[in-house]
Amino acid sequence: MCRLFGLSAAPERVRATFWLLDAPDSLSEQSHREPDGVGLGTFTAEGAPLVEKQPIAAYSDRLFAQEARERESATFVAHVRFASTGGLTARNTHPFEQRGRLFAHNGVLQGLEELEAELGEYRRLVLGDTDSERFFALITKRIDHHSGDVTAGITDAVGWIADRLPVYALNLILTTATGLWALRYPDTHELFVLRRAAGGAQGDQHLDHHGSGGIRTHSGTLADYPAVVIASEPMDRDPGWRALAPGELLHVTGRLEVRSSIILDSPPRHLLSLAHLDANAAASQSAR
Repeated sequence: MCRLFGLSAAPERVRATFWLLDAPDSLSEQSHREPDGVGLGTFTAEGAPLVEKQPIAAYSDRLFAQEARERESATFVAHVRFASTGGLTARNTHPFEQRGRLFAHNGVLQGLEELEAELGEYRRLVLGDTDSERFFALITKRIDHHSGDVTAGITDAVGWIADRLPVYALNLILTTATGLWALRYPDTHELFVLRRAAGGAQGDQHLDHHGSGGIRTHSGTLADYPAVVIASEPMDRDPGWRALAPGELLHVTGRLEVRSSIILDSPPRHLLSLAHLDANAAASQSAR
């Protein structure tokens, strides 16, 4: 399955180093297939989104994913893609940017013709072929409908999809220059949160996280500042990791306050299983 990673140290801008495909040999042993794309999203000091992403279709692309990239930002989102819809192109690689927000998704939804009809003029925000980017466009539309309220927009969009479209999973991370949102829905894939004190559990440690999906991040700055981390699996032995509940939407504010609510307490009306997916989509969701 795709791997999600998000981090907020807001309001502090912190330096962090990312390797989007760390230890590729072990990754290939753990997975049923090779990853199809990687991406990192940050924000400049002026609040402009910076997206660095690459499909993995050649050795040179793997080198892009393995090289260390140090960035400074208050929020970060990283993604390792196992493609379910859309070809191996940069425009289909996460994270996506719309209206100054960044978005990454792990899951599958169907009924894209009905979704596109609902998007209306917001269809022009979609540049690629993925269900994920269309999902993001619906969120953007609903945020606008709710006068810029991101929490309300996500809640509205997810509720509409859950009531009408076939859904396998809608796990997501959305970031702005100062805020981070994470959703687990339904219970198909896990998503974890760590409210990390300055220096971690021991009080004097930098951040050094390794994920089984290949994402690795290191930050010496976070020996001195607290942070909130979101990941597809616990990335170290800190006892503070907890799994989000199905339907739980987490919002990390620009002051590092964590707000949580259950926005849906029942599964989608048309819940998909792996047996409902085509071979490519099923492989993308079961790869480990």
